Amino acid sequence: MSKSILSIFLLASATFLLTFAAYPQQPVEKADLDYQTAAVLYMQKAAEYRALAFQAFNLARWQLDADLEKKNVKKLPKAERIMPRAILVDIDETVLDNSPSQAAGIKNGRPFNLNDWYAWGDMRKAKAIPGAVDFLNYAVSKGVKVFYITNRDEVQKQATIDNLKSVGFTDVSNDNVMLRTKESSKDARRAAVSAKYRIVMLIGDNLDDFTSAFEHKTIAERFTETEKARDQFGRRFIVLPNAMYGTWENAIYEYGRLTEAQKAEKRAAALEMP
Repeated sequence: MSKSILSIFLLASATFLLTFAAYPQQPVEKADLDYQTAAVLYMQKAAEYRALAFQAFNLARWQLDADLEKKNVKKLPKAERIMPRAILVDIDETVLDNSPSQAAGIKNGRPFNLNDWYAWGDMRKAKAIPGAVDFLNYAVSKGVKVFYITNRDEVQKQATIDNLKSVGFTDVSNDNVMLRTKESSKDARRAAVSAKYRIVMLIGDNLDDFTSAFEHKTIAERFTETEKARDQFGRRFIVLPNAMYGTWENAIYEYGRLTEAQKAEKRAAALEMP
């Protein structure tokens, strides 16, 4: 074997091993996920979903314009008023649409698992949520720094950056795409941004994207915290709809590690009827 062929072989082998190590193989319990079908179809086929997304980003633009015109900042301490502005956004189901991955899971009877999730991310095929590109690029044009704070894993970083750029987001880099490293809570990452910027608003599809006050709470507690923050929604907190998955569903399962059959029982028991 020539040195050049050997080098190519060794490089290919090393690449394969690194990829295999980064994407741990998991056994996947087959399950009937038909309960998710309506949610996925709503996101993919309902004009009402698109309208809600446009509505969210229209609200975001109105609030940003008000801030740029200093209508919202008069009561802030001077130190905060002179800080550069930032907007924090989640990625999945906030600016990128992963419904094709959800659809594949339904069709193949495969619940969420890292193997499939990483493979979908590597495809870099997620489309932008309606209105997201226009709004965030508008914010960047006004000198606002956008930070993408996501609970994707670090191994997905380059694919995530590539996907964000491919759909048209203009300010995307290693510095402002902040993935999960040790913990799922986003508090530390939000704090890191707020140390240097004044956070004008936060945009997400999950209440945990806004504050840790919602984390690991029961359904009743999440309702209570939502009531407490009611004046923030549409102003500082901009919410995108996501009926496919989220902490709202985890709360139904009481954050337990359940089988798909046990989850189905919990969902059925949670239904309110006459």
